Amino acid sequence: MCRSIKTLRPPALPEKATEEEIRAAALQYVRKVSGFRAPAAHNQEVFEAAVEAIAEATRDLLEGLQVRGSASTAAATATATG
Repeated sequence: MCRSIKTLRPPALPEKATEEEIRAAALQYVRKVSGFRAPAAHNQEVFEAAVEAIAEATRDLLEGLQVRGSASTAAATATATG
């Protein structure tokens, strides 16, 4: 596990994760998996593509998660039952 990747969902973060936080987590993941802190020039394109793909997957995950007992879940439930 990448120890420098922090939890990006409530209650660990009081608000929605920022794009910077999501990209930083994706970058740390790609660095860990690839074994490279910074890619060589011939690997730069695939490295950046992986960071973007993981950032996108992270956004999708965070948007789809339902955290029980969180204020946003309670508000969504109240709106749905309206």
